[in-house]
Amino acid sequence: MTIQSFPQISDSALEALRGRIGVEFAGPTPWITEVTRDNIRHYAWGIGDRNPLWLDEDYARKARFGGLVGPPSMLYAFDKVVSGYVGGLPGVHAMFAGTRFQWFRPLRLGDQIVARSSLKELVDRSSKFSGRAIQQIYEVTFRNQDGDHIATCDSWCFRTQRGEARERGKYSQIKPQTYTPEEIDRIREYYDKEELRGAKPRYWQDVNVGDPLGPMVKGPLTVTGIVAFDQGWGGLYIQAHANAFELFSRHPALAIPNGAGIPEPPERVHWDSEMARAVGVPDAYDYGPERVSWLINLVTSWMGDDANLLIMDAQVRRFNLVGDTTYMRGKVTRKWIEADSDDSHRIECDVWAEDQRGELTAKGTATIGLPKRK
Repeated sequence: MTIQSFPQISDSALEALRGRIGVEFAGPTPWITEVTRDNIRHYAWGIGDRNPLWLDEDYARKARFGGLVGPPSMLYAFDKVVSGYVGGLPGVHAMFAGTRFQWFRPLRLGDQIVARSSLKELVDRSSKFSGRAIQQIYEVTFRNQDGDHIATCDSWCFRTQRGEARERGKYSQIKPQTYTPEEIDRIREYYDKEELRGAKPRYWQDVNVGDPLGPMVKGPLTVTGIVAFDQGWGGLYIQAHANAFELFSRHPALAIPNGAGIPEPPERVHWDSEMARAVGVPDAYDYGPERVSWLINLVTSWMGDDANLLIMDAQVRRFNLVGDTTYMRGKVTRKWIEADSDDSHRIECDVWAEDQRGELTAKGTATIGLPKRK
């Protein structure tokens, strides 16, 4: 691959982007628009979530909602803006960095979801990774066909200077991870012991500050696993043939030639290690929404069918490279009663993800409404 120069963040381009703050817009065509059995299953499979509340119609029919519902993180598949699609600053790399979800209703079978977005804030940051960086924050609201408010969230990316990040080489010392058969067997044991609370209620009275969540394992990360996530989530710029050339005509900065001189989008950093190295990362790496979905998977598996996940505020902190294994854990940090609320008995949990090196790669705070024992 020929190493090319990439645009820098300019004050003029940033000022033009600031003019969009507060202006509501409908984002690009989403991957899915309706909650169906198939796309619930594809999304759950893509994040490795085996909860029968999403996957087993007979089981779900007997649960509190009376039928299948979608995983809370499935909202990523209904909108590209919440998933990391950004406007402005052409040619400046975008790296998804976090989402704060607040849910009001579950994703029920047959719901048709519409998202509306607006640019909320631009924050100029200094970055050890790429020098200057811009935190670009969007606000997104989701409603169903009846106008019911499903969720509201803030989601953000960091716009980073590709060339400078490559030259600085912050992550250049990280070597690809390899595994012995014995190490793979130990990871398999985590999967075998994975907790799924399911139909057994986790009552508020039985939970104490300091109680652990997890551990839950995801990985080792492979390109195959990334493709599985893309099948459920849809990606940002994954287009083929005439559609791809039409996309590049509208957005020329997305057309970055590969080693054969063929234009491909920057999204290929998630499966093309050469492109990842061109933006300063030593290998292909996962999608940020995928890792936030894993943290949500940890919480929903722990809390059980009769609880409600109300808020997840999650940040992606480091790259999760192909070959890395992610361990999700959590801890109950607060317990209280919220007056005048349907979900009055609440707890708060810190959740986090670490790789096999012991490095923190993501962290978040979850607010959960638990059932009360009568």
